[in-house]
Amino acid sequence: MESSDNIPVGNIGWVDLTVDDAPGIRDFYRTVVGWGSQDVDMGGYSDFAMTSPLDGATLAGVCHARGDNKAIPPQWLIYITVADIEASAARCKELGGEVVDGPRDLGQGFFCVVRDPAGAVAGLFQPKDEG
Repeated sequence: MESSDNIPVGNIGWVDLTVDDAPGIRDFYRTVVGWGSQDVDMGGYSDFAMTSPLDGATLAGVCHARGDNKAIPPQWLIYITVADIEASAARCKELGGEVVDGPRDLGQGFFCVVRDPAGAVAGLFQPKDEG
């Protein structure tokens, strides 16, 4: 995930798809919608940053369902920026939702995957404070 630190709280900062066959799905979207891709080193394998055919801008990610990502469901997942990942995860549970994965440290921030009471799944992301 490459969410930006500059995405305001409450906004969608990133979208990705975590699947068993990441190279096959990368190729599917390259062919169907014309996206390019760049390898993202994950230490022993690569996930993929999907890029615009017009200007090469990074648009989304296609990730392997391996290791820590094994519990993430295979669907396009939005990541909503929050101020406090722990408080948001706790509130999710209090309001009848479920924390599917995390919260955990991503390096540039913290994230968790939640399922709301209707069954929809979303990622929550808290950037790390600078400094």
